[in-house]
Amino acid sequence: MKTTEFFSYNSRLGIHLPRFSKDWPSYSSGEQEIVLLEWERVRGTIPDRIQEIEMEIERLQGELAQEESFEKSCMINGEISERASEINDLWLWYRTNPEKTERGMM
Repeated sequence: MKTTEFFSYNSRLGIHLPRFSKDWPSYSSGEQEIVLLEWERVRGTIPDRIQEIEMEIERLQGELAQEESFEKSCMINGEISERASEINDLWLWYRTNPEKTERGMM
């Protein structure tokens, strides 16, 4: 059983996210264990990914400070807002901590 069965790459966030074809309790204990181990590995990369995005925001803020065109400033603000949204979503995923279910523990 491959972890790719349970995860797919999310290009917006730059990480692999769980994707399930059925409810979590329907997976066997072994399947749940594979997913949980892989999720812990992915979770461990999230703080680094957030740091990368924060650096991008800082770069964009530097551009914004120098920008004289209102139209271009609006575009840069939109990019900053999108990056901030990505950070928010990554923190939500980071706080996701699934556990094995009763069925999975049998």
